[in-house]
Amino acid sequence: MNAPRPARPHLVQPPALHLRAMDNLRFIRETMEGAARFTAVSGMGEVAVGLTALGAAFLASRQADPAAWIGVWLWEALLGVLITVGALAWKARRVEISLFSQPGRRFALGLFPPFLAGALLTLILYQAGALSVLPGMWLLLYGTGVVTGGAFSVRIVPVMGLAFMALGGLALLSPLVMHTAWRDGFLAAGFGGLHIFFGLVIARKHGG
Repeated sequence: MNAPRPARPHLVQPPALHLRAMDNLRFIRETMEGAARFTAVSGMGEVAVGLTALGAAFLASRQADPAAWIGVWLWEALLGVLITVGALAWKARRVEISLFSQPGRRFALGLFPPFLAGALLTLILYQAGALSVLPGMWLLLYGTGVVTGGAFSVRIVPVMGLAFMALGGLALLSPLVMHTAWRDGFLAAGFGGLHIFFGLVIARKHGG
């Protein structure tokens, strides 16, 4: 009677060398992309938004009707979004990065939730007649979005967001916003002055 033969181990062929190299390169690329900063924030775009905000503050201060007043600032918000998106696309093309890269997606994900919350609160507060709360709330939530989105950008961007938050908190706590002129003054200082100041810093230190 023949003794049973030991079973031969099943040898698994190692993956081809070029496949392992491709996997390593993919891992390195994804790691580098995840650690990268979103550098397409346009300083000159922020300056342009600031200038239009100063014009909006002047127009809003001349409106006696609350609906007309808030309408001026809502149109300014839409204009600011269009300018910002256009400036982002221009700078991203110039520095050869994609707006839909991982840092770009993280920047947008941090930016938009506070903006959406601000839009909903604007509707609720306007219906409640609490117009004096709007300037502080707009500045505070805008700054919050810039801080959270700017965590994936260059350092000056979240610093700008903190400045907006501080001004928004001051507006919310100040009794001066009960007067219409001061409401537009706070908004002009924030969406106008802070955008222009930080936009110039970004343009100078981060290539436009």
